[in-house]
This record gives sequence, structure tokens and C-alpha cells, in this order.
Amino acid sequence: MKPAQHPTALRTQNLLAEAGIDTQVVEFEQPTRTSAEAAAAIGCAVAEIAKSVVFRAKESGRAVVVVACGDNRVCESKVSHLVREKVGRADADFVRESTGYAIGGVSPIGHAQPVTLLLDADLQRFDRIWAAAGTPFSVFPLTPAQLSALTGAAWADIRQQQ
Repeated sequence: MKPAQHPTALRTQNLLAEAGIDTQVVEFEQPTRTSAEAAAAIGCAVAEIAKSVVFRAKESGRAVVVVACGDNRVCESKVSHLVREKVGRADADFVRESTGYAIGGVSPIGHAQPVTLLLDADLQRFDRIWAAAGTPFSVFPLTPAQLSALTGAAWADIRQQQ
């Protein structure tokens, strides 16, 4: 783990600082694309990873970013209900175009275009969570309260029942 050096990760660091969030974006030599990879690199539980899952709203074409607990599967029908239109998984080109980030590095902040953002209520059970910082090798820690304040997004039940 080392301080961020990639320009995109540094942009995320600046956005966090501008928002008054005192945290450090860090980079790893190994990828942190998946929740499991990130948890292994950080040394935390998979559930403590705030993974970003991007959907495409079928009627409006807007991006819907769900920041989910790392061990949860996101229920598309719950997301559709919350955003009041059907959604489907977004492809890599749509993710990059709408968020400005590659899959595996989508940060909850600093998107290229306006997105609808939802926060998984299950993240609130942790004192600290880890979110992507714009690259598949960078993350930052924050509290659930900081994530909510930073994004202005609502907490929601988005977990797929098993």
C-alpha cells in the first residue's frame, strides 16, 4: 500500500479534501477490482468493501450507481423500484462514458455525468468501509456517515435475498 500517484486517484483525493473528508487514497501493486481482491489487499472483510455496481436505466438511459456492501448481491428489481424504471447491467463502455471510470475502479464520487446514486443500507453496520478511488488499484477508507454526506444519496435495501 502506498499513497496515490495515478492522476485519477489524485483527482479523487482532491475531491475528498474539497468535501472536508480527512482520508488518504492509497494504491496497491495488485488489482483491487473485485471486493475479494480489495479485501485481500487491504486486510479487511469482503463486506467492508463499498463496491460500485453500475446499471443502465432502460427508458431514460441514465446511469444508476449502487454503492453496495461487498458481500451483497444487488437486486435489480429493488433498484428498478427505487428509481422508478427498469434497469439492466451496464457494459464497460457505458460505465466509462457515464462515470469516467473503468469497471473495477468506479468511485462513489466525481462522475463524468450526473448519475442516480443509491447506498446499500447494510454498509451502515461498519465503523469503516473502503471505496474505489477511480482506478482498479486505488481505494480510500471512510465511514458510512461520511459516504452519505459526501454523496447526498439515500440508504436503501438493495440486497438480493438468498
